[in-house]
Amino acid sequence: MTIAVVLYAGLARYRPAGAGDRAATLDMTEGATVQEAMRRLGIPDDLSCLAVVNGARVATARVLRDGETLSLFPPLAGGVGGVPCVWVSSRTI
Repeated sequence: MTIAVVLYAGLARYRPAGAGDRAATLDMTEGATVQEAMRRLGIPDDLSCLAVVNGARVATARVLRDGETLSLFPPLAGGVGGVPCVWVSSRTI
């Protein structure tokens, strides 16, 4: 399956070579999670960030589907070192 990945701000350093200014395309195995995509990009497990799939915040355990867009954002203000890429909300996809 193929997904689009958009990395913002400081996370842009993990963008694959030849990906252009913002978006990259990743070929992933069926059933791959957000966390697996992050690891494939070389993003450390303990790096704080916000994961969004198709415009909705998601947990890193969320399974990705063919054609989806994964966007990753660093903390917008402050942040705590050593906090994995997670979010807090009442809505989970």
